[in-house]
Amino acid sequence: MLRNRSLIGLLAAELVSLTGSAMTFVALPWFVLATTGSTAKMGWVLAAEMLPIAIFGIPAGTVIAKFGAKKTMLVSDAARGPLMLVIPILHSTGHLSFAALLATTFAIGIFAAPYFASSRLVVPEVAGEDEQAVASVNAILSGANQLTQLAGPVVAGLLIAATTPATVLVVDGCSYVFSFLVILTVVRAGKRVEAAAQQKGVLAGLKFLLGDSLLGPMMLAACVINFVAQGIVLGVQAIAFFRYDANAHVLGYLFAGFGIGALAGAIVAQQVTQKVQLLKLAALAIVAMPLPLFLLSPATPWPAAVVIIGGFAFFTPLVNAPVIGILTVRTPEALRPKVMTAVMTVATMAGPFGFIAAGYLLRHVALGPFFVALPALLTLGGLLFAAVLLRHRDDAPGEVAVASG
Repeated sequence: MLRNRSLIGLLAAELVSLTGSAMTFVALPWFVLATTGSTAKMGWVLAAEMLPIAIFGIPAGTVIAKFGAKKTMLVSDAARGPLMLVIPILHSTGHLSFAALLATTFAIGIFAAPYFASSRLVVPEVAGEDEQAVASVNAILSGANQLTQLAGPVVAGLLIAATTPATVLVVDGCSYVFSFLVILTVVRAGKRVEAAAQQKGVLAGLKFLLGDSLLGPMMLAACVINFVAQGIVLGVQAIAFFRYDANAHVLGYLFAGFGIGALAGAIVAQQVTQKVQLLKLAALAIVAMPLPLFLLSPATPWPAAVVIIGGFAFFTPLVNAPVIGILTVRTPEALRPKVMTAVMTVATMAGPFGFIAAGYLLRHVALGPFFVALPALLTLGGLLFAAVLLRHRDDAPGEVAVASG
């Protein structure tokens, strides 16, 4: 697979672009928390970037179907680069109000859903239509992405300590430019969907999901889990700020823990997705995933917290790679752009509210109880998700798609 030129180009573009995004994901909330001391405002900023996915995610499927995945990725990168630079420019001139920050992050978020969906829709064109092969390529992409989650936060912590969070945002803006150039010149995929498929309507993807006995309940369960899971991001920021003396280096290491664990999980996933039934693998991993987070309830030395976070993140590729493989192959090719964006919309719809709720909760609840309630709720959600998956464990690949299509 790694001899494929388009796959190499896709990997390179995502490595650089997502490294910049991982740096911003650390730097932007930290900037808000450090300048305002408000976990609630931090939650609002993160929600502003995710909210467009819920609003524009489903219509984005029509755009991808019309223009093709590659062109959609190019437009997304071309827009996000300049938009990201708006924040440091306003900051340097003293015009960065909280309202302007929310508006800019919202505008950046508009292009996140079509880009991510397009990057996954390219995969079957690279790997073919085999469910195991698609899952394997997604595991490779996940592994590359996790490298960015490892390097990005550490570099962000170093840059924040040495300069300012605004510097990190400049680097992120430049990473989108690099991604644009690589996808433009190297990736040879991303075909348009036939006009007949485009005429099925904006909600065709959502209708397919709701009519499917596996994918519909699975996405609803994912929506519940995503609402709760946003608290992890705010909780880790709060731990670094309040437990470890607002140390930006420690913040970078904590978020790097996500990357270390997920990279290890992606390496394992790349192997086991070719040997183990995907539904059973995802069900087991999603139940095990939140259990390490209980150990964040008592105060621990920060290296122990890094290991705990890594233990949580280890299981994420073991959930995501099988689920994306199942989703991609069970969906008719003509409907994939709309189904993929519908999945992202439904799964992330509760995310902005999760950020806001967690931000306000952290104003009134200590970190100890917070990290008891959060993993407990995630465990319940994981059990619900696993029950949906295991109910279809005996289905043949593609059976659901045929039955509901």
